[in-house]
Amino acid sequence: MRTTISYEFTVQRWTLQGQLSGPWVTHLESEWQKSHCESEGGKCVVDVSGLTFVDLEGERVLAAMINDGAEFIASGVYIKHMLEMLERRRQRRIRKFMGCS
Repeated sequence: MRTTISYEFTVQRWTLQGQLSGPWVTHLESEWQKSHCESEGGKCVVDVSGLTFVDLEGERVLAAMINDGAEFIASGVYIKHMLEMLERRRQRRIRKFMGCS
């Protein structure tokens, strides 16, 4: 897997390519925790168009990135569907926490 981080004004752009599985999950999680949106008021955009596979642990890291406010760019049915499912789960947790049914 390849991870590229670039900076454009107030946007931090992450580009992920390859397979998000095995040791790459730990690597991405570590990089995200120490580097995401270091500047206040900035936003993080994560381009996952280049991902070809994501294991369950990789999904967990992507869910954490969603929870941290990352915006995603995706192409392909597989990755788009996975991100939609992760966002729905996040919304359900929020509704449950807020006491909504």
